[in-house]
Amino acid sequence: MAGQNATTPRWLNAGEMKAWRRYIIASRRLLEALDLDLASHELSMADYEVLAQLSDAPERRMRMSELADVAMLSRSRLSHRIKVMEKAGWVKREPCPDDKRGYFAVMTAKGWKAIVSAAPDHVESVRTRFVDHLTKEDQRVLSEIFERVTHSLKANPPAE
Repeated sequence: MAGQNATTPRWLNAGEMKAWRRYIIASRRLLEALDLDLASHELSMADYEVLAQLSDAPERRMRMSELADVAMLSRSRLSHRIKVMEKAGWVKREPCPDDKRGYFAVMTAKGWKAIVSAAPDHVESVRTRFVDHLTKEDQRVLSEIFERVTHSLKANPPAE
């Protein structure tokens, strides 16, 4: 475990525990709700994130390794998702011409149609379930907080 040593653990005080538990509960419930809201489009949040990243990429294609990083999936989990998404016809894999071991994930026309169809409902879901509950100051503060957390996690990544 990172940072563990022979000293006493730094237990959470009541305020820290309250903040942590509320974050965990809200984030899990939010992701579950967003997942359920996408179900009518036969997409999961992981599928949506992959398609969203590909839709913004040049030629709607990305190297698998880069896509795993930006979609916040392990390479093995992305590989599994891509297999499922290939079966659905949303993406295809193409070998990298300059790297025999590398592959591109490429969005198909069917994948583009899926994200275009799901995006309005997903954005409305994000808005009503999250954004509408935040003031502009809340948005600024949350952005700063999670930028710090992300920076820390990138600087000290967990082992896969």
